[in-house]
Amino acid sequence: MADLIVEGAQTLTFVRSRRAAELTALGARARLVDIAPELSDTVASYRAGYLAEDRSALHQALAEGQLRGLATTNALELGVDIAGLDAVVLAGFPGTVASFWQQAGRSGRRGQGALVVLIARDDPLDTYLVHHPAALLDKPVERVVIDPVNPHLLGPQLLCAATELPLDDAEVRSWGAVEVAESLVDDGLLRRRNGRYFPAPGVKPHAAVDVRGAIGGQIVIVEAGTGRLLGSVGVGQAPAAAHPGAVYLHQGETYVVDSLDFQDGIAFVHAEDPGYATFAREVTDIAVTGTGERLVFGPVALGLVPVTVTNHVVGYLRRQLSGEVLDFVELDMPEHTLPTTAVMYTITSDALVRSGIEATRIPGSLHAAEHAAIGLLPLVASCDRGDIGGMSTATGPEGLPSVFVYDGYPGGAGFAERGFRRARTWLGATAEAIEACECPSGCPSCVQSPKCGNGNDPLDKAGAVRVLRLVLAELSEESP
Repeated sequence: MADLIVEGAQTLTFVRSRRAAELTALGARARLVDIAPELSDTVASYRAGYLAEDRSALHQALAEGQLRGLATTNALELGVDIAGLDAVVLAGFPGTVASFWQQAGRSGRRGQGALVVLIARDDPLDTYLVHHPAALLDKPVERVVIDPVNPHLLGPQLLCAATELPLDDAEVRSWGAVEVAESLVDDGLLRRRNGRYFPAPGVKPHAAVDVRGAIGGQIVIVEAGTGRLLGSVGVGQAPAAAHPGAVYLHQGETYVVDSLDFQDGIAFVHAEDPGYATFAREVTDIAVTGTGERLVFGPVALGLVPVTVTNHVVGYLRRQLSGEVLDFVELDMPEHTLPTTAVMYTITSDALVRSGIEATRIPGSLHAAEHAAIGLLPLVASCDRGDIGGMSTATGPEGLPSVFVYDGYPGGAGFAERGFRRARTWLGATAEAIEACECPSGCPSCVQSPKCGNGNDPLDKAGAVRVLRLVLAELSEESP
């Protein structure tokens, strides 16, 4: 980005996380200090969680040309009118073909020439696309994946609709929402009179519905010494991003979190640059809560099942900018429980041993296969890697080695179901991506995950390929 700015190109760089937006802007400014000091103040970061007035100021500075470069999350992908950009840099595939073209289309909107650069990340899906560019450039925009009868989504939408215009029985029946509507009546949020549903007095539901899909409210970030409101973070992300001791980046400034109060919805921070970054570590447990759909193929079973996922942040690593780990700090954070849907497969231990995976290698082989499968699910479902999660265990349901990939939204969002319906394509691409990576024993381009709560240990790259090839060999032609 810095080099493009020096060449006179107003540039937008899309990154995949809030932390990356802050770090990319800092890196570009540092580079400009060395090669073009007069331009070092023309770079900023942009992401969700900024205050509305801060976002508006950045929009204006970009439109007026005061900003020559902006590092942003997908918060600038839609909904903001931006013209005049000369170049767009995508730091990694954004997760869907639709997002790729939307982000790329931010440049050249005044009819001038434009430059779009995709920099592949160390990620299984990016690795696959580098080796199969037609899967990106020649592929149509994905079909939207949605579960319209998910009560966690349908309930708030029904409440909003009834607030705007009362709903009659026929409408509610046509949406398959009678049970959800009656539960809203039982909760005192809706009232039913003469075959129509009305909002209860004082109910104002719209503010509680996040158009970007976040569920569970926000934690505000406040500077302790001044009372200044810096921004916010979702309740679900707060244990990992705003725990006590976490390093929090905001518009190029570094803060350390003093306290996090879920009841009051507030985290206090103080300005400090400790010279290290923090990375939360969490423990995940998963329980199958229903039968769902099961397909059995000899020693392999494939399923789409309801599950409850429990995440518990147990501590964090303090890591220097050089990458050296200083220490691990234990935390006692509340558990987060998520009822959702997962695609899963089980394999008998005997089949794994016959395929050449000794018992001691089974956990690492399943773990590596899980990581790679999470990275490749966006190939068949219109989701981002951050929309899904996974878990593997050598002793899952019925004591069998198991791999789960689940939707990261209450009730499910349809991503796991798409993986279940297209399992052969998904798992086949996953195996190909691992095999195409030239590393000897596993790396971020194939089986390592930046989200892994276990520090990517254990991982067995060769074993993951054997696991996936075994599953694919057992799936019949009539299977998904």
